[in-house]
This record gives sequence, structure tokens and C-alpha cells, in this order.
Amino acid sequence: MLKQKLELYRQILEGLDEFTRKNWEDTFTIEFTHDTTAIEGNTLTLIDTKMILEDGIVPRETTLLELDQIRGHADAWQYVKENIKNHIPLSENVIKDIHERVLPARGVGGIYRTVPVYIRGAQHVPPNYKKVRELMKYFVQDMNIKEFSSVPELAAWTHAEFVKIHPFQDGNGRTARLLLNYQLMLNDYPPINIKKDNVREYFDTLETYALRNDIGPFTNLVQENITKGLDKFISMYEDYYKEQFCSQLISPPEMAKAIYDSCHGDAACLSKLKYTTKEVERNSKPKIR
Repeated sequence: MLKQKLELYRQILEGLDEFTRKNWEDTFTIEFTHDTTAIEGNTLTLIDTKMILEDGIVPRETTLLELDQIRGHADAWQYVKENIKNHIPLSENVIKDIHERVLPARGVGGIYRTVPVYIRGAQHVPPNYKKVRELMKYFVQDMNIKEFSSVPELAAWTHAEFVKIHPFQDGNGRTARLLLNYQLMLNDYPPINIKKDNVREYFDTLETYALRNDIGPFTNLVQENITKGLDKFISMYEDYYKEQFCSQLISPPEMAKAIYDSCHGDAACLSKLKYTTKEVERNSKPKIR
């Protein structure tokens, strides 16, 4: 089922016009930025976040710290998307560049911590700061050679292991959630947004990994969020996608196949194709079932 949803997501995303795709991406940016900063204690609302990022208006009584958090995350997210577009793999330098954008005005962005840190409310204590550089080298090495059962597990491990090390003095959580989405998008999965309302389960599953080295619960949480995101995206754009492509009178075999898949057997939709159902089935086989 997940494979089928991913295939449909990719087909629909590829077929969206520039305006519609940008609208979806901008909406996700606002929601993602709001929730990821809210998890860290930012008190600005979703509307406040929209005003700052989309309208260029700073709400009254907004603190400089919270404003920097919103703008910094949005900048880091844009950097991630540009890297994905250019097929740039995740590396130690890229991680530092992401963090530097997350903390634009602190003077510590991209610089490993030189002090001990505690994670408030957690039993896990991050390693001694003197070990951070070495641990980050191993982290990037394991990320590239370690075998994972799925893309969600890779993304979950990247996030969980990163926050377990807690390499920076501040901004580790926001950076980790960006790294999670980096891994997903690099493998043609949609980005996910972990909601503030789901923060208890989120922290609990990360703690399970930190204390027991069990990535299973957090991987399940990531998979659940992927499924929710796919359902939301498909529900929003599936009908629009069908109308856009089914309105074309002449379709090459590969496009006819994509339309045929998206129609799910709907006779009215299929009747608008120049190629018949049998021709589509004969000329093309689905990539994922």
C-alpha cells in the first residue's frame, strides 16, 4: 500500500503546474517551520509564522530570538531543498551548513559544542564534548555504509543518532528534523512534519533509541507520518491531477500509463484517453504494485 501511494504521489507531484506545486511547497514550509520551532518552545502561532515568511510582516511583541528561529529554519529548509534538487548527498559539511542557517544570529552555527549539555526531561546524557568530533566522523561513516531495511529507517536513524550525539550547543532538534527530511527527499519520499501535538510520542521514541539502541519505535512513527502526509497530499491533488491529464486528447504511452494508473478504473476518466485501456496495458507495465 505504501509503495502504491508513493508511486501516485510522485506521479501527481510531477504533473502539478508550477503555481500549484509552489502553493503546496509554501504551505508545507509554513507548517513545518511553525511546528518544528514550537517543539523547541517558540510561542509564535501558525498565522504569525505565515505573516513573517509570506507577508514580510513581524507581529507585535515578537522577540528577536523567536523571529530568528522562524527565519533561520525557513532559510535552512530552502537550503535543504536546493541541495536535494541538485542531488547533493548528506555529508558532515552539509550538516554544518544546515545548522549554521538554523542559528543565523548566534555566532555558534555550524560549530561543534565545547561545553557539556543536558537534554531537559531526558534520561539520556549526550557524550562528552571532547568526543563530538570523532563521533560525528563515525556518524557520517555509518550513515553511508550501514544497512537499513527501508528509507524510513535510514531517515529515522539519521535523526535519532544525531540527537543522541547532540553535537551542537543549541539547535540540534531543528537540525535533526531537517536531516530526517533530507534523507527522505533524497530518496524520492515526501517530507514529513512532526506536529507539536505529537511531541510526547516523538520524545519517547527518541529516548528509546538513546537508551536501548532500538530504532523500531521511532521508525514506526516516521512511517506513520509519511502515510499521513501521503494521504493528505493525494486527497488534496488527485482529482485535480486526473482532470489536468485526462483533458489531453493525445497522450504518449508513458503519460497514458500514468493517467490510467491514476484513474483507478474510472470509466469517465479513461474514456478521455486517446489510447484504449488495452493499449495502455500492452505498452506499459506499472513500476510498483
